Amino acid sequence: MRSYELGVILHSALEEADLTQAVEKISGHLKTGGGAVTSVNVWGKRTMTYPIRKQREGTYVFWQAQLEPRAIREIERNLKLDEKVLRYLLVQMEG
Repeated sequence: MRSYELGVILHSALEEADLTQAVEKISGHLKTGGGAVTSVNVWGKRTMTYPIRKQREGTYVFWQAQLEPRAIREIERNLKLDEKVLRYLLVQMEG
């Protein structure tokens, strides 16, 4: 397994309960296929430099996880289909 970091910008209009549910859902995507989430860091609402889908603010959340490389395609597919996700970036960490 390799170390990855996932950064996600979620829709700013989400209520606290919906935000928690979205974070748990994405954590579940990371755990499928034998992955393990090592940390979740919720930064909260931030103003974005430029609008994404006509939104000026978004809620930033970062995960660090141990994942199998073969599971990446399915994780990215699920993130693209989730309407609450404005933007995401999944990168492999060095080391």
